[in-house]
Amino acid sequence: MRNKKEPLAYRMCPRTLDEFVGQEHIIGKGKLLYRMIQADRISSIILFGPPGTGKTSIARIIANTTKVPFYRLNAVTAGVKDIKQVVEETQNTFMNPSGKSVLFIDEIHRFNKAQQDALLPYVEDGTVVLIGATTENPFFEVNKALISRSTVFMLEPLKKEHISRIIDMALSDRERGLGDLPVRLDDDAREFLIEASGGDARVALNALELAVMTTNMEENGQYHITLDVMADCVQKKPIRFDKSGEQHYDNISAFIKSMRGSDPDAAVFYLARALYAGEDPEFLARRIMICASEDVGMANPNALTVAVAAAEAVRMVGMPEARIILSHAAIMVATSPKSNAAYMAIDKALNDVETKYTGEVPMHLRNAPVEGMKELGYHVGYKYAHDYPGNIVYDMEYLPPEMKGTRYYNPTSNGYEARVKEWLEKVRKKQEG
Repeated sequence: MRNKKEPLAYRMCPRTLDEFVGQEHIIGKGKLLYRMIQADRISSIILFGPPGTGKTSIARIIANTTKVPFYRLNAVTAGVKDIKQVVEETQNTFMNPSGKSVLFIDEIHRFNKAQQDALLPYVEDGTVVLIGATTENPFFEVNKALISRSTVFMLEPLKKEHISRIIDMALSDRERGLGDLPVRLDDDAREFLIEASGGDARVALNALELAVMTTNMEENGQYHITLDVMADCVQKKPIRFDKSGEQHYDNISAFIKSMRGSDPDAAVFYLARALYAGEDPEFLARRIMICASEDVGMANPNALTVAVAAAEAVRMVGMPEARIILSHAAIMVATSPKSNAAYMAIDKALNDVETKYTGEVPMHLRNAPVEGMKELGYHVGYKYAHDYPGNIVYDMEYLPPEMKGTRYYNPTSNGYEARVKEWLEKVRKKQEG
């Protein structure tokens, strides 16, 4: 049984592959790292990712499963002397007949060049199987020779469902967790903890433990953890999105209306509220794209281009840097001249299609890909626009006869659309004449 005086996050570290939560892309069943650990055929690896995502946990699982000696060093306090001691003990055939060991170096990016060079020959000849863990990009911080002799595995921030499972495990585990305590965790406190953890299991477990340990037992014998208690333990102000989702919808509505209303300051403010509350950045990017077309449209066609590029960048980059990209796109939309003419055009056209008999596609606009179709009138009378001055045919009708003269697109005089309006008025006048 684990010592309950140890921190909850330490006690709840997975002991086996089956207990490990998250990182399915590298340690899911059948994946390379899973197979290496299961078969005890570990080769040198470097685990790269944010704090609290499982790097040390993977090392501990290896320590629990490997049959060769396992050593652990922290690069902050260890030096060349410690490396040599590990090598000496590994090469002692009396103490270690295998002549091989696994060496876990936490924060390996803090080893200087001399320390990394001292390790290299033993990694190269297989005496030491290296497991390096780092929050920094190893391709910039670790000796290229070590990198070339290792497999780099990139860990990702844990997803919400992963943090949720880890919280459940901590609350139910009587041996290592809080399962022997009658804890009642409110739903909104739980959701806030999941959001506030930022994909870091250690943050979630530390906050949960602090909340329980600093809460007095109620008369009913329970430790009741409310949203306010959890917010105090996480040291983060909660933005209350109630269970019905009203606050969520209110905030996103205000965000969209601020962009539509050409107020970049308000748009950025509601964007910040959404991000702080844990709103999905990709959802926000989609709302900006819609606004760029619905409310800006042809008044500034570049707004949609920026919004689409921003959405793709958000997907590729992720938080926290995605906040900058979202701000860029939201400000672009908010400060653009506005037109909903394209939005109104398609809705009016859809209404006509739904409620009226709108006729058939005129014969001269239909293709005649098969011989004999022209004899039936297909494509007959069609005039190729590029054969005419200005690349426009003024005496040809494109709408069905039943819809002749219908106007769906009515451009405004705002921004770029003013130029479109001027051009289109001239064209329509000649077509009508």
